[in-house]
Amino acid sequence: MGTRRYKFFAVFLGWAIFLATDAGGQEKTVLVETGSSMPEPLYKSWIDEFHQQQPSTDIRYMAVGTGESARNILAGSGDFGGGDAPIPEAQLRASGKSILELPVVLIGIVIIYELPDVKGELKLTGPVLANIFLGKIKAWNDPAIAKLNPEMKLPELSVQVLHRNEGKGSNYILSDYLAKVSPEFLATAGRSESPKWPVGQAFQRSQDLVAKLRGTPGAIGYTELNIAAGSGVRIASIKNAAGEFVKPSANSIGAAATASGSKMNNDFRLSLTNATGKASYPISSFTWLYVPAAAKDSGRGSVVASYLKWVYTSGQKVAQEKGYAILPPEVLEKAVAKAASVR
Repeated sequence: MGTRRYKFFAVFLGWAIFLATDAGGQEKTVLVETGSSMPEPLYKSWIDEFHQQQPSTDIRYMAVGTGESARNILAGSGDFGGGDAPIPEAQLRASGKSILELPVVLIGIVIIYELPDVKGELKLTGPVLANIFLGKIKAWNDPAIAKLNPEMKLPELSVQVLHRNEGKGSNYILSDYLAKVSPEFLATAGRSESPKWPVGQAFQRSQDLVAKLRGTPGAIGYTELNIAAGSGVRIASIKNAAGEFVKPSANSIGAAATASGSKMNNDFRLSLTNATGKASYPISSFTWLYVPAAAKDSGRGSVVASYLKWVYTSGQKVAQEKGYAILPPEVLEKAVAKAASVR
């Protein structure tokens, strides 16, 4: 974390603690959470709903990105965090801290595009998508795209690549998928929250990327399914490991988790990309909460545990109502058991 941002976070944390001790005589606990910007709408809905049920608890959320959220928690800043990628093993070992990485819902990274006056639904394969983001496919009427979309009249229009800037969970999920289907992408850009994108324009926030795409003929980018659906942009179907072109939805994202469930271990650090199964959307992932196994004090730990219990009961219902794919029962059961160990 940069010095300027770290100072801002320290001030924010101090302000939150001040609120807890200056509540007009009413006992109140204020928790500080940092996390990804992709599930921010869901997290804020959870926070509001939880506060209505437990008015003595406030949760302050800062959307700082997956990478920075992990660094905050490993440094002991804030009560818990969230992100769209497992915390790198090297960082966990170096910190010496016991951090639970708890899946809370499923998300899909969707490929969005802007082709004015072009009818039909775009279909892409992983290798073709990798070549687009590597800058090897430069025009929309490239034979590799045209072969997959014979019913579309693709224009001789330059491909304008849009991507997120460094430290973002969406980068990790997309690069994890592309690295599995394209050895060249793995060697050139890598699997990371900060891939070495050889082309394209970077954006700090998903919402800014979507706004740019909507005003840029020929643009292609990526974001979380609910953000894309809410903005009205066009979404591509992606060929999965079973050879089926699948459009992202709560059902197809859930199918990827179900297909991968047998590989689940107790640390939940499971990649769901390129999952088997005809119905599986191939760019799917958990989104995780990063929770210290032992809080700074038992009182705060008790409140965090209470919030997690709510997330895995009422919170799942809220997520489903908002269009998110919720955890499969077998994953939910394991996550609930792990969350109950927070102290």
